[in-house]
Amino acid sequence: MKLWDKGFSTDKKIDHFTVGNDRELDLLLAKYDVIASKAHAKMLGKIGLLTQKETDDLVRELDNIAKTIAKGKFVIEDNFEDMHSKIEYVLTKKLGDTGKKIHTARSRNDQVLVAMHLYLKTELAEIKSEVKVLFDLLLNLADKYKTVLLPGYTHLQIAMPSSFGLWFSAYAESLIDDLYFVDAAYKVADQNPLGSAAGYGSSFPIDRDFTTAEMGFESMKYNVVSAQMGRGKVEKAAAFGMSNVAATLSKMAMDICLYMSQNFNFISFPDELTTGSSIMPHKKNPDVFELVRGKCNKLQAVPNQLILITNNLPSGYHRDLQLVKEVIVPAIQDLKACLEILTFSLREIRVNHSILEDPKYDYLFSVDTLNELVLSGVPFRDAYKKMGKEINEGTFSPKKDIKHTHKGSLGNLCLADIRRKMDRIS
Repeated sequence: MKLWDKGFSTDKKIDHFTVGNDRELDLLLAKYDVIASKAHAKMLGKIGLLTQKETDDLVRELDNIAKTIAKGKFVIEDNFEDMHSKIEYVLTKKLGDTGKKIHTARSRNDQVLVAMHLYLKTELAEIKSEVKVLFDLLLNLADKYKTVLLPGYTHLQIAMPSSFGLWFSAYAESLIDDLYFVDAAYKVADQNPLGSAAGYGSSFPIDRDFTTAEMGFESMKYNVVSAQMGRGKVEKAAAFGMSNVAATLSKMAMDICLYMSQNFNFISFPDELTTGSSIMPHKKNPDVFELVRGKCNKLQAVPNQLILITNNLPSGYHRDLQLVKEVIVPAIQDLKACLEILTFSLREIRVNHSILEDPKYDYLFSVDTLNELVLSGVPFRDAYKKMGKEINEGTFSPKKDIKHTHKGSLGNLCLADIRRKMDRIS
């Protein structure tokens, strides 16, 4: 069954090519098409295009379909093009002519738009919630290990003292920046596009304020052409938000892979969180974190994929837009999986408390030793030259009883302030 069926069939090759993997993806989106269809049915009743009984019957059967979806028993067979055609078929089979009336004053493009907006609202809220769980864990770890020093690097060369408190809370605060982008994407998605029909509105006197309130949207896309142009754009907004989260996760995963290596030996994990080698019995590989790194790097390409699909399309609907679904939906699932596994794994992290006992890290303290001279009255440039001379001659003696007090330093992590920043957006 196709919503655009005019009584003749298309070639099977054309059918397969144009449908693609919509059926599989629509299993995730079907619940949102039901939500939108219920709002649409109630609105049609409100404006007199359906009787009260027809409205009640449609809402009842849509609720039954929603229950089937929730149980994982909703199926889109090969003879259906997508979720929309299957849902309309079920309604027509159950209710006869009443089921056929559900498509009054809307288009399939209308349905895709509103289902995607509802889906993205839900998924972005879940991503934000999962980021918050990871954030809380990182801040707790920062507090737990705030006094354990860690080498800081620039150019992958030993630079200055850092700490696990700084390291964990750095990623926590970075996640706040990422959520600013996620919030912006949510705001774009939180606009009701239903009522744009095929992109130019309808001659029926539909009540868009009613459907906006019924579905819980903050606002609507008022201009029907603008609503149509939002297809692809709302997915790009979500992808940009997600790519920022992914960039943070990828960077942290890279740090973890580096810090787990024998050359660094800063952190470790229980054996059950690592993998071995088929020929090297000593190996404890960070496969989980390598996959987080790889998947998150892949996720950072998603905005560009969507740009390349949509950037040269004029206004109005084009079938190219179908392809954005198969990019954004799997990307959302991948990001949620990365957030979940990273949070799960980091709960088991083991920190090396004696890293800086190795004399190769003595030079970490050159800046603090130099600063001590400056505080005693030696001009900075003279102190710098003196320190450089001692290092070259091998007579450098580090001052390890460091004291960093300014906000954001290893002695003043401002964890409560960082938490307050998150609280303002979560």
